[in-house]
Amino acid sequence: MNAPDHVRLPSLSDIEAAREQIADAALRTPLIQLDGHGRNGGGIWLKLECLQPIGSFKIRGAANAIGLAHPEQLERGVYTASAGNMAQGVAFAARRLGLPCRVIVPDTAPRAKTEAIKGLGGDVVPVPYDEWWQVLVEHGHPSESGFFVHPVSDPNVIAGNGTVALEILEELPEVEAIVAPYGGGGLSCGIASAVRGRGAQVKVFASEVETAAPLSASLAAGKAVAVDRTPTFVDGIGGSSVLADMWPLAHELLDGALVVTIDGICKAIRTLALHAHVIAEGAGASSVAAATQHLPDEQRIVAVISGGNIDVDVLSRILASKPPY
Repeated sequence: MNAPDHVRLPSLSDIEAAREQIADAALRTPLIQLDGHGRNGGGIWLKLECLQPIGSFKIRGAANAIGLAHPEQLERGVYTASAGNMAQGVAFAARRLGLPCRVIVPDTAPRAKTEAIKGLGGDVVPVPYDEWWQVLVEHGHPSESGFFVHPVSDPNVIAGNGTVALEILEELPEVEAIVAPYGGGGLSCGIASAVRGRGAQVKVFASEVETAAPLSASLAAGKAVAVDRTPTFVDGIGGSSVLADMWPLAHELLDGALVVTIDGICKAIRTLALHAHVIAEGAGASSVAAATQHLPDEQRIVAVISGGNIDVDVLSRILASKPPY
């Protein structure tokens, strides 16, 4: 275990190479407009990462990191720490290569996600949330061996995630803002890195949930800080702090954090399901909630729907507007 002081920013060539590396694992996902939003040429477009083979953008970073690992690093298999989506990405990529995979998950992880991990051949290791978070901080767990795929703080993971932006810029070159959910910063910083590399005049915002918004608090404080965290069904974002090694990238690359309410996320989930026929998990819908609540209608905005792995019972209650969720 060797946690770096900061994570290296992937270059545009790293991101373009990642696109080739993951071409046979990750899909080029659709970009569709959300009807009824925007005016004067503006609007919200949806980047549907929920349609990836594992229902999440995480396949991009996982496939790139494992694909670039040296064969000797993979002799004992792979492992990661994830609430669910990165776990599925790593398990999916490992299964394709015939590698054993173990996943350290917080003991509050949704059953739907842990069952999906098992379905992909991954062994699930539940631990208390604080212990799980420490794995992210320390880049590994003393009881595990094998190649550790960090779900956030790995330049190869970030480069894989940055391929999302390459696709957006090619399909909607006039985009003015991109909103991506912020769990640890791997997605938003990857997108911002690609935007910068292409020289595009596009602002990149992170969406956070009010029950735990460490990036917003850190930007206000001018340094990485911890926040009080209330667990909710929105499990893909809302960590207890900004990872110290990701803070330099997030602070430098992102144009701000847009904080939304749980009710706002639920409204966005209903909007996506009823008007776009898209199923999004809470984190994935937070980008739409942020775009509608915080950004001008006249802007051309892409909201990244980062994942669609939501518990069916939770989804049914949200669609029926029957809290608690």
